[in-house]
Amino acid sequence: MTHYIIIATGALLGMLAVIFGAFGAHALKKILSTEQLHSFEVGIKYQMYHSIVLLVLGLSKTHVTSATYWCFTIGIILFSFSIYGLVLSDAKGKKLRFVGPITPMGGLLLVIGWLLVLVNTF
Repeated sequence: MTHYIIIATGALLGMLAVIFGAFGAHALKKILSTEQLHSFEVGIKYQMYHSIVLLVLGLSKTHVTSATYWCFTIGIILFSFSIYGLVLSDAKGKKLRFVGPITPMGGLLLVIGWLLVLVNTF
């Protein structure tokens, strides 16, 4: 995996986290309950944290495996974006329950990504 792709992915996902955060803070604040807004913010935080990790990995001089990159990238998409879908669908009164099991799969990929970072440091 080239460092340019890792950096670009981290930058894109980080940019989207800022956009979604602003959207949540302004447009959704009036629509979502406190609990829903908190869940939405959890998705944003995890997206931003892991976007920063991708940037750090991309900028580092160490070798980053494709597995690590994909675990973080797909993990962000499955974890954070499923939370966004659950919250927004719940706010409309039509909660997409089938999306619920996707969130922990994304979380598991994020954990595996961290494990791969640890394993690949040795």
